[in-house]
Amino acid sequence: MAARPSSNQVQVVIHTDDGSERTEMVPIGAPITIGRHVNCVLRLDSDLVSRQHAVVEIGPASMRVEDVSTNGTIAGEMLLRRQAVDVPFGTPVVLGNFTVYFMPPPGAAAAPVPRAPVAGQVIGQVPGQLPGQGLGQLPQIPGGHGRPPLAAVPAPGQATPPVAVPQGPAPAAADRPQQPRVLAQGAITTPEALQKREKQVALRREIHKLLLEHLDLAAMDPSKVDDPSMRPKVLNALRRIITNIESRLPPDTDRDQLIGELTDEALGLGPLERFLADPQITEIMVVDPNTIYIERSGKLTLSETRFTDDERVRAVIERIVTPLGRRIDESSPLVDARLKDGSRVNAVIKPLALRGSCITIRKFSKTPLTLEKLVGFGALTPQMGLFLTRSVIAKRNIVISGGTGSGKTTLLNVLSGAIPSEERIVTIEDAAELQLAQPHVVSLETRPANLEGKGEYTIRDLVKNSLRMRPDRIVVGECRGGEALDMLQAMNTGHDGSLTTTHANSPEEAISRIETLVLMAGVDLPVRAIRDQIAGAVHVIVQQTRFSDGSRRVSAISEVTGVGDEGTIEMRPIFEFIRTGTGPNGKVIGEFRATGYLPSYLNDFIVMGLVKRGEAYL
Repeated sequence: MAARPSSNQVQVVIHTDDGSERTEMVPIGAPITIGRHVNCVLRLDSDLVSRQHAVVEIGPASMRVEDVSTNGTIAGEMLLRRQAVDVPFGTPVVLGNFTVYFMPPPGAAAAPVPRAPVAGQVIGQVPGQLPGQGLGQLPQIPGGHGRPPLAAVPAPGQATPPVAVPQGPAPAAADRPQQPRVLAQGAITTPEALQKREKQVALRREIHKLLLEHLDLAAMDPSKVDDPSMRPKVLNALRRIITNIESRLPPDTDRDQLIGELTDEALGLGPLERFLADPQITEIMVVDPNTIYIERSGKLTLSETRFTDDERVRAVIERIVTPLGRRIDESSPLVDARLKDGSRVNAVIKPLALRGSCITIRKFSKTPLTLEKLVGFGALTPQMGLFLTRSVIAKRNIVISGGTGSGKTTLLNVLSGAIPSEERIVTIEDAAELQLAQPHVVSLETRPANLEGKGEYTIRDLVKNSLRMRPDRIVVGECRGGEALDMLQAMNTGHDGSLTTTHANSPEEAISRIETLVLMAGVDLPVRAIRDQIAGAVHVIVQQTRFSDGSRRVSAISEVTGVGDEGTIEMRPIFEFIRTGTGPNGKVIGEFRATGYLPSYLNDFIVMGLVKRGEAYL
């Protein structure tokens, strides 16, 4: 008969693939580390389990499971990769060839509905809290890999337990294994490093070939590749393959890391997987197989990771575009697509990309930003946010202008959220990114031509069609061509309150840009007629700017007042960001200022009940 758990213990039932079963009693006063290393609280002795594989924290009503391996952990039906999730007691947790069940501790409350996994969130970390806040770290297990688990919160009045430090001096720089350093142009620094790199690539190619023979991945239905049950099969096959060729591996090879990377290349997006799981990374740029840049906190840095070869990059691109019905080959060497989470992807291959296949991923926020968060980030002031929100409700047509990566789409999504829920909204985008919470939203996405060159539907086609769909509002992700004319006509013919974005560096340049885009429609119109159309259709230009320190701010809000005597479109600034200096580490210092100009439609705010007489308009 199994022993009864005490108040500070939990019963753990462990099943293996061969049908055996055992039960252990595990203390719950601290997070439970699981892995094959002897220092783990719950040791699973198998090559299919990482040295440190997962950490479980027992709560009063549920348990929290965090994957800290490179191979992944399955909690219930959720595959965790450097993620944490709350699940009920009794949920099967799969680690390699083991399935572990944690029974409810004595006096445990009813289990809540499990929360979805949060990418990059640490056990015990409060949402919004910076990593490392609130909890101390456990010592890293010697020989372990990945991020170490976190220690338990000390009891009230108890001192934080000291962090154990591995004994022995740190290896000198000369004693550490030197990895080939890749320069920005993709060149390896030394012939020795180049030769080592070529051997690594050849060995990885051989392993990929053996894996294909073992599992026949090439003939597998692409829709089954994402099945969580596939990952343990690939892991098992790779461990057998690497065991057979272990004598040919470099002596400093981390087998767990190598298996994790090869699994990602076989089933996922290769080395990009860990970047996609990092919430602090906003953009991923693959210049060539050996050069991957990432944007973190607005700054570009060169990463240490790389693909095996260009063939693996092409495989990742195919894995992205094939489910969307899009294609990329020598006859169509560039494509726009999106990931399952909505992240925007652009890919270019040879012959256009001279150095090798190129991928650019603009990550999609899993939790949409709100106006309050933008104000908290210092992107604008509460007064500016209130004015823009009221302008949207009052059905002013708004154009958001800015450069690449300045945050135009983010601001468009935030402002679109102010549209009243009873209105019918049609959104039109190249790659669907907008996340509108209103109940009556029709989302349209462009489609490229097929192999025969037919079936293409552009933004202009969709804008024209949207006019037959009885929309109250039309939201176009970006005007970059002749659709600008159709958008202006829609704004002038009863679809007030529409929004769009365009590429420009100032409100004045945004107007010139729209003029140029209208001319691209192929309609022979005089410039004066185009300007009359713009002045009658566009009410507000919002300028979004990305500054040198990586910060993104609304640098200007201007009203289009009409066409002047000289035939030029006139604007009046309402708010401006005035830069006053540069702080430590290049931080941009400045302040938002109201110019004192009152827009012509402020009385509409009173008529619509947005403000009361005597209240501040701005």
